[in-house]
Parts: sequence; structure tokens; C-alpha cells
Amino acid sequence: MTKRLRCNIRGIVQGVGFRPFIHRLARRFKLSGWVRNDSGGVILEVQGEDGALHLFITAIRGEAPPLAVITGLTHEEIPPCNGDEFRILTSKGGGGAPEISPDWDVCPDCLRELFDPADRRYRYPFITCTNCGPRYSIITGTPYDRHLTTMAPYIMCPTCQGEYDDPANRRFHAQPNGCTLCGPTLTLTDASGEQVAGDPLAQAIRLLAAGKILAVKGTGGYHLAVDAANDDAVRELRKRKRRDEKPFALMAPELTEIRKFALPDIMEERLISSPERPIVLVRRRNDHNLSPAVAPANGYFGVMLPGTPLQHLLLRGNFPALVMTSGNLSDEPIAFRDEEARQVLSATADFFLAHDRSIQTRLDDSVIRVFQGNPLFLRRARGYAPRALPLPAGVRSVLAVGGELKGSICLTRGNQAFLSQHIGDLKNPETLASLEQTTEQLKRILEIEPELVAHDLHPDYLPTRWARESTGLPTVGVQHHHAHLASCMAENGLEGEVMGIIFDGTGFGPDGTIWGGEFLVGGYERFRRAGHIRQVPLPGGDAAVREPYRMALSWLRATFGPAAFHLPLPFIEALSPEEKKLFDRMICRGINSPLTSSCGRLFDGVAALLGVRTAVSYEGQAAIELEGIAEGGNKRPPLSFQIARDANDTLVLDFTPAFRELTEAFLAGDTPADLARAFHDTVAHGAAELCGAIRQDTGLRRVILSGGVFQNKLLAEGVHDLLSAQDFNVFTHRLVPPNDGGLALGQALIAGRSNICA
Repeated sequence: MTKRLRCNIRGIVQGVGFRPFIHRLARRFKLSGWVRNDSGGVILEVQGEDGALHLFITAIRGEAPPLAVITGLTHEEIPPCNGDEFRILTSKGGGGAPEISPDWDVCPDCLRELFDPADRRYRYPFITCTNCGPRYSIITGTPYDRHLTTMAPYIMCPTCQGEYDDPANRRFHAQPNGCTLCGPTLTLTDASGEQVAGDPLAQAIRLLAAGKILAVKGTGGYHLAVDAANDDAVRELRKRKRRDEKPFALMAPELTEIRKFALPDIMEERLISSPERPIVLVRRRNDHNLSPAVAPANGYFGVMLPGTPLQHLLLRGNFPALVMTSGNLSDEPIAFRDEEARQVLSATADFFLAHDRSIQTRLDDSVIRVFQGNPLFLRRARGYAPRALPLPAGVRSVLAVGGELKGSICLTRGNQAFLSQHIGDLKNPETLASLEQTTEQLKRILEIEPELVAHDLHPDYLPTRWARESTGLPTVGVQHHHAHLASCMAENGLEGEVMGIIFDGTGFGPDGTIWGGEFLVGGYERFRRAGHIRQVPLPGGDAAVREPYRMALSWLRATFGPAAFHLPLPFIEALSPEEKKLFDRMICRGINSPLTSSCGRLFDGVAALLGVRTAVSYEGQAAIELEGIAEGGNKRPPLSFQIARDANDTLVLDFTPAFRELTEAFLAGDTPADLARAFHDTVAHGAAELCGAIRQDTGLRRVILSGGVFQNKLLAEGVHDLLSAQDFNVFTHRLVPPNDGGLALGQALIAGRSNICA
């Protein structure tokens, strides 16, 4: 019996070879009809025998292209039509809103052709097909067709056009399709813009081998590249980029090379090899032969495999690894436009390896580490953005603009949230402009017009001011740590009330103090502060973030009183008598020393106390290095702490007893590694014990862990294991970062559930 079905398919189904896939399925099952993109996904009509139609629908889900993500598939029977062909029709607008595929690595078929001397695309740096290559970075609008990408200027040669038109070909309707005759081309210039004679790729390899610094255009922006085994070149890059100690990312040609300088486990290798091509933090080998300047004072390398054909060509057979760090100036977003890159990077790079395919959307590399055998995002960007995140329930359309650090935005539509790529630390006009560009691009390609704008409560954050002054929409201020709570709840599909441990560096508290060591109870609609780490002064405000010894002084003053300034600790002895008096007055009188409960600053203070780091050159450096030495420390009993209730019946976790014991043990000669390990265990035990007290008050058993401090694997695993052993249900982040990169998701949920009228 002949039937005809109309099917609507939603999800990531544009730009992933979905229409050619449907065409091939229809031919296999001898069905007629048509398929096309619309602005909401893919729509098709298909006609044939009942049994064949059933097999066709089953195969759509079971055999979908590797880059596709089907979130909805509905079909209805309609009257049959005449015709025995199955056609791909021109895309049509209307019918909802689309999802956009992220950018992906080179697929195995294209990679094989890339290195096959007999293939017509042999060593072609822009080889692609429907199963791989650029998507989000080149899209200018929807539906996803070539004229709405940055490939629009390139007219396909007859051979490429033939592939594009052939339903049996892997490049059938592959929008970035091209070859050496008709596609993008490479260029190599010096820093002044002068063309370098010879083959650009061969010359670039030669220059890298000679120790030169190259700016290399990637999928979403420029990288700065040097030979990772050339110590002079790596140190020169540090000098020119003014990046004294923050680790550089490494790109290796294949896993076998990574294993020569790092020790990836099975999950880390799976992530490194995935088509998203993130940077993965992997423990480094002690016997590696790379420059020690790649990641000084750090036990991990950030490693990745090539994510573009050009990167494969640069590395294979030429280098065990290249440093591939973001092409930007400090605190500015990655450079992605050619003219901008030359202006920004000409003082850093000796040469520019570029091409003439424009980048529409700026994208930095994603960064992941493994926690409890699962991926934990530190930065969510290329390969993952703007993939939709499912929400536990539908909300209004909201634009959330995040916080100041690790900026990202979030747009919601029904029961989906679209978290943007990492934008950067929003402290200057350049990064704010990038936020504005990202917002407009996502609104356009996702066809979302928000009703509300959510922002952080801090009045001086640039995104907050922009939300209030420039969007023209009603705004909702969301407390920083409440947003962290909601973010973790949302990605775990939680409703109702939970308990949340929110540990981070800084968040504006409703009481006017700086929060950061919080134990919250609540949900999307409301929250209360059930407990917190003891508040101590933050001497000098932001200066204490850059100079952790200030936090050590604050905690030691709270522990020992005035005698703290006479302790025989090196960083105290380095202070003049006048400086000691000044700090004592600042701390005791609160002069430019706001109170803080920050867990991040607590870790900074211990790092300074133990001589690990008294000043930092990048965010989180002291805590990262403290964790690094703690991992090599011997297990010992936790230090002492106290839990008490203040006048508001709020639980306070006090670590001054731990500071006394740390100081005495350190002065007695105990190793910093053992003491750092004991401190991590102490914080974990204190957090678990305080959660037990909250459970007695509330009966809550679900606990979420969020905030940037939970990037600390040793602490996160300690808290997780202790709570699990006490029969708590513990929820952590997997889809979005625990740091402020996930803040916008929580803001969007809270604002979307609010009673604010549009």
C-alpha cells in the first residue's frame, strides 16, 4: 500500500550532510518525494510502500551523519502525489528556528585524500566534505546554504560542481566544497605584509623549523605557533607576548607523539581524538623533550590534535609538537580578521600564514580536563558552540550576558539554551565589542529575539552596564552564586530545591561583601545563604588577587592577632616595618579591605604561606600551583577547622585553626607538598561537615558543586567522595564550565522563571 509522509526533523541537521543522507536513504528504499532545509531544520515528504517507509524512518535515527544531532522527528500522513523521483529542493525560510553545527575536524575520508598523492586534493589545505570542516565559523545567515557562508565568493569549478550535484558523492551539497582551482588559497607574508617567495606551506614549515614565530590562521582565529622543542623560540614567544608563566597549548600530529611527552588516560585520549578537537589537560611526562618554558611550574600540558587540514599539513612528519597559543594581546579576544590580526600581532609574529576565506565568527579553542572519568569544561568554544543544551522545562526567550571573567552569553528558546563560545575577560572595550558581535550573530542565525536580559548584580561589570544601557529590554539582575547554582541544576535537569557548594574567587554579595565560599539552599526562583567560609579582609581589594601574600597576611592576622607580623615567614620578613604597620591598619580598620568569604582567596593565602606563590602573573596561578604540589604530597590527617552559627543563624566554616597548624608545621620543617595535600583534604572535610549540618536543618540530600574553584581536581574529587560516602546525591558540571563561563546559563534560567514582564 502506497503512503506519503511529511516529516519535520529538528536539531543539528543543517551543514552536516543531512539532505544528501536523506536522498541516499530514499533511493535505497525506492521512495519518491523531496527534502529541503527550512529555518527550523529539515522538512521532507516521502512516498512509497508502507514497509519501506517504516524502514526509512527507523534509518533516519539509526544511521544519521556523524555530525548530526536529532532533537525532534515528527511525521504525519498526507495524500499521495504523482512522481517517482526524490529531489533536494531549494531551502526555504519559515517553520521555526534552526540549530547550527559547530566546526569539526577533518574526517577520516578527507584526511586519507589529503595525504594521497593520487588524489586531486592532495595536500589541499581546505579539503572538506559534508562530514567535516567549518560550519559555525563561516555561517552568515540561515538557512545554511553556500550563499549564506563566507564561501559565497568562490565559484566551484566544473569538477567540484559535479561532486556538489551528485547525490552519490560525499560532497553532495557540501557548502564549503572547493579545490586548488576554485577554493581558498594560502598566503605567507612577513610582519610588514611582504609576500614570501615560494610555496607558502613549505616555507612556513621551514621558518618554524628555524625557530621563527608564525601567526597561523585557523578555523575561528589566529594562533601563534613555534616549534615546542625549540627552547629559544618558546622563550622568545613568551617575551614578545608578555606572558611570563601561563602555560602554552600544544598541538601534536597524532596520539603517538603526545604519548612521548604526556601521559593521557583512556578518556583523555578519547577527548583529544574527538572531532571537536579540544585542548585537554594531561599530566606531563618527566622525561619529555619539549622546552621547559612551555608550561613552567605546572604538572600538566594542554594538548590537542590538528583540527584543520592546514594544521595536519604543518605538523605531520615535521614536528613532534607546536606551541599553538591564541593569537591575541593580553586580556583581548583572539584575532580573527586578517587586517586586525596584522595590527595586533605584527610585533609578536615574524610571519603570517593566512588564507583568503573569511572567518565570520571568532572562536577560541575549547579546554577540558577529566574529572571522575568524565569531561569537565574549563572553556567551552570551538567544536561545541553553539550546540543546544536541553533545559528541564521551557522558559521565555532570554539573553544572559554572564559576568566579567570568562565571558559567554546565553540565549534561550523554549526548552533549549544556546551557550556561546568563550569570549574572554570582559574588562575592556575590545572584549565588550566581541560580546556585542557574538550576541547579534547568534540572535540572527538562531532567529531568537529575547524578551529579557539577565546580568550579574555587580554594577561595575561591563556586561552589566551594557545590558542596562544598550539593549533597550527589561533587565533582571541575578546574584553571582545563585547563577552558578542554577547553571549546574539546569545541565543536570534538576527541579525543586537543592543544596549548593559554590566556591570561586569573587562574586558580589547582596550584603555588600565579596562572596566566594558559599553554601546555598534554593532553586531557580529563590535562594538563601545557609553557610559560608569565614569572612576576612581583602587587603588592597584587587591588589590581593595579584599578590596572594596579602591574603596570607589577612588570614594570619585573623589567626594570630598582631603577632602575625612577627612570624619568621619569608614573605613577612621581606616587609619593612612601615609596610607591616600599614597592612595591620588596613586589615583591622577595613581600609580598602572589603570583607570576603572567597574560597579562591583562601587557596591563594595558603599558597603564599607555604612559599608556593606570593605574586601571580595569570588568574588562578597560585591555586593551580598549590594543587600541583599537593598531588605529590603524602596523605595525612586533615587539619582543624570550626563550624559555628552567627547572629543570623548562618553556618560559618572557620579555617583559622588550620592556618595555625599549617604555620606551625611549616616552620617546623614539614614539606609544602604534604601540607598542601592536608589543606585540600581539610577544605573537603569542612565542606562535607557543613553540608551535613544543612541537611539536619533542611532534609535536603541533593548537592551541586559549582564555581571556578571546582576546576581543582583534587578538591572536587575530595568533596565529591566525602559527600557520596555520606549518602548525598552529588551533581557536577559536564556540559558547561563550573567557572564563570557557565554563569550565563544560570542567569538565563533564573530570569526566564522570574515574574519580570517584558
